[in-house]
Amino acid sequence: MSTMSFFNETMATVAPPTTRYKTVLESNLDQMYMILMGLLIQLMQCGFAFLEAGVVPSVNTTNIVMKNALDACIAGVAYWLVGFAFAFGPGNNFIGWTYFALAYHPDNELAHVFLELVIAATCSTIVSGSVAGRCKMIAYIIYSFVITGFIYPIVTRWVWNPDGWLISGQMYNITGVPEIIGFYDFSGSGAVHLCGGTSALVSAVILGARIGRFDNGHELPPHMKGHNVPYVGYGAMILLIGFMAFNGGSVMSVSKEGDGAAMSLSIVNTMISAGCAGYTSLFVRKIIFPNHKWSVFNTVNGAVCGMVAICASCNCVRPWAALVIGVISGCCFNVTAWLVAKSKIDDPADSVGIHFSGGIWGLIAYAFLKYETGILYAWDRRSGMLLAWQLAGIAAIILWTGGLSIILFGGLKYSGLFRVSPEVEKTGSDLPEHDEAAYQVDITCLSHDLQMKLNYIFENVSVPPKMSYTKDGKEAAYDAELKVMNNLQPTFVSSPDHESNLTLSYNRPQAQVNAGFTEGVERTPL
Repeated sequence: MSTMSFFNETMATVAPPTTRYKTVLESNLDQMYMILMGLLIQLMQCGFAFLEAGVVPSVNTTNIVMKNALDACIAGVAYWLVGFAFAFGPGNNFIGWTYFALAYHPDNELAHVFLELVIAATCSTIVSGSVAGRCKMIAYIIYSFVITGFIYPIVTRWVWNPDGWLISGQMYNITGVPEIIGFYDFSGSGAVHLCGGTSALVSAVILGARIGRFDNGHELPPHMKGHNVPYVGYGAMILLIGFMAFNGGSVMSVSKEGDGAAMSLSIVNTMISAGCAGYTSLFVRKIIFPNHKWSVFNTVNGAVCGMVAICASCNCVRPWAALVIGVISGCCFNVTAWLVAKSKIDDPADSVGIHFSGGIWGLIAYAFLKYETGILYAWDRRSGMLLAWQLAGIAAIILWTGGLSIILFGGLKYSGLFRVSPEVEKTGSDLPEHDEAAYQVDITCLSHDLQMKLNYIFENVSVPPKMSYTKDGKEAAYDAELKVMNNLQPTFVSSPDHESNLTLSYNRPQAQVNAGFTEGVERTPL
């Protein structure tokens, strides 16, 4: 992660401390700051888990939560074992080869290791939404280890290590004074989000669409829509906290003059970009599709795209520029998500629209909007070189991540380890893969009033494609429960005569709705 800031570039730093005590204090303050920011960034795992769980059918909720939990677990091992060495260990401008398993790494720099580790886990989790509902758990475990242990660390070597070939750039003598111009990505629009978004795109293409996803064009079938809107909202609010810590924490220091100003500017710009992107996404969708409602999913995803885009330049653009970045981010998300669906690429969580397009736009925006030296401030050879290096970095990240992802996911598909069986895909991954349903309340008998409500539901909810109904009571009840769970979200049906709330679950195939519908409600304990 870059330690440079706009203020550090334009203002002289304070003279080195003259006493040993002050040096130790500064070091401790900086380490404490990185630890605190890392803890807040770790909240992004929770945010992504909520967001992705909310946008998939309820029968895949446990699977999504499991994958997000595994990201943190696997990153802790893979990044400690080899990832940090590849990214920040002594080596050349392409790869490092020291500090494997943190051997010989100074203890007073472990705060930096922790910060980079939680960021690596964030990159890994981007793919879980793009493969939701059809990816085997073993395939995801293999992918998560490879991206956090090798693919992502190499990218960060190029982008954030002072020896990396992208950040090192090249010496130019444009204004008569020699200066180095290179690739710039302050907080990960490219290193984290473009890397993860590229892998998400490749995985979605190779894995293929869910069964029945594009039977009716690019419109999402009712039984594949997200099941929990509040989860999506909760996830977005948690992600906002995580992104502000992410971007503010990228300063990585609080002991030098200008650090506080750089941190504050980064956080303010993040908030502005997120808000403008969310507003823009909401109104763009409403203008283009007047008959569509005010979508929470669309608004939240647009806001996250704005946070992704501002990462590259949050410390070196003015707040008005953050507004511009946010507005264009909202447009980029909608256009990309539409193109992905039109291309019949199944991306349940819109990971490509959020991270791939947001990452690219954020990196390009730096060249145009960087304070005083961007293209909008000074159209000259220097600003042109800024854009050229940003484009070179975008191409390098896409080619590296995309190429290795093709090999990885192609190998998993060829070996039969990538995709679940059609039976598991139709019924959801929660029970077949984990034997743990997200919602575990069964119906044994219902009142007449509740039966009338369920009859209305069954008549008005679309049937999932290829869902068979037989005269067998057990199978019919099982299919009915599955049908409601896939279409009703976790909505509770209440009886006016009883203070009990019910939710339908398919976790007991042998469960059978009582044909007599006796009065009263029986509940199984959670």
